[in-house]
Amino acid sequence: MSYHVNKEGFYGEYGGAFIPEMLYASVENLRSVYLDLIAEPAFQNEFKSLLKDYVGRPSPLYLAQNLSNKYGGQIYLKREDLNHTGAHKINNTIGQILLAKRLKKKRIIAETGAGQHGVATATVCALMGLECIVYMGSTDIKRQAPNVARMKMLGAKVVPATSGSQTLKDATNEAIRDWINNPKDTHYIIGSVVGPHPYPDMVALFQSVISEEMKWQLKEQTGDENPNYILACVGGGSNAAGAIYHYVDNTDVEIVLVEAAGKGINSGHSAATSVLGSKGIIHGSKTILMQTKDGQIVEPYSLSAGLDYPGIGPMHAHLIDTKRVQVLNATDQQALEAALELSRLEGIIPALETSHALAVLGQLSLKKKDRLVVCLSGRGDKDLATYIDYLNLDDKAHNKTDGK
Repeated sequence: MSYHVNKEGFYGEYGGAFIPEMLYASVENLRSVYLDLIAEPAFQNEFKSLLKDYVGRPSPLYLAQNLSNKYGGQIYLKREDLNHTGAHKINNTIGQILLAKRLKKKRIIAETGAGQHGVATATVCALMGLECIVYMGSTDIKRQAPNVARMKMLGAKVVPATSGSQTLKDATNEAIRDWINNPKDTHYIIGSVVGPHPYPDMVALFQSVISEEMKWQLKEQTGDENPNYILACVGGGSNAAGAIYHYVDNTDVEIVLVEAAGKGINSGHSAATSVLGSKGIIHGSKTILMQTKDGQIVEPYSLSAGLDYPGIGPMHAHLIDTKRVQVLNATDQQALEAALELSRLEGIIPALETSHALAVLGQLSLKKKDRLVVCLSGRGDKDLATYIDYLNLDDKAHNKTDGK
């Protein structure tokens, strides 16, 4: 069984390109050339040079000894938070901006939820001297203010999406509308493994540098390139795709993906797509998404802006259907507790997205010799306002207890 995309752009029954006629020429042009362009020696040399000298790769693979002592096993953190811009998103935007230049595009658009992809897109546009427009839900603009400021400082225009829940789904809708209106001179840098083919495959290819490095780093540190487990959070799924890319065909490696349960799976405020979703089409591809019986999108919810999306990538949908991956979930509260725990055990403040993955460590019953790699997809600077609110509530609770 193949877990990778086929020539028609499908992962099993998921994927494809379900797009308006106005976008057909742009998407087909990209599909017809992206693999050849990426394979060119000149492209690879420029891509690898920028990853090394600009992004700061390879990112470290760190044995988190204190975390390991608590949960058993040997827990390694793949430190994507140490990349330039603070997350894994820059790996993909570097690759896509090089593609855009070769396609002679002058204008770049992007969508963002947590803001990390928006910052990464604004960064590479500044580097290459291209116009940058980033669509972001109004709700996310408020809760991710530091990243909005960074985008503007880098020269990007941040356009609020005011429809629906005013989050990632709605930002994506606005970006697609822009692309329909400006197909000739515009390249849309999608940040997750979602959207019409070739985007899910292309983003996964650019992010596969994560697992490529993991293999030789584990070999160097342990004598074996294979972990027993790979653990990653999943919304759209780009960090997860990158972390598992070179391991997905090796069934000796267990893959655990963690979705955002929000206020609880059955609370009506959740983004646990694999539990609550069904097959359908969103943003140009067939996948699993949260929808009503008549196909209307159900608004997702997560305290984490990067996981607040009603679907998952078609690659992950196929992996779930074929039972290649185990999917767990974590609530807002569990993610907040996990973020505080990593901060105080290891001196590393993680992004709220990554915290969802960390929140399930206690459910895995790790043995002493088990090697587990967590894709630490981003750093927590952008979430400090949320963490501060949580710490203040925690302090008030302790004060009440002390008072009694």
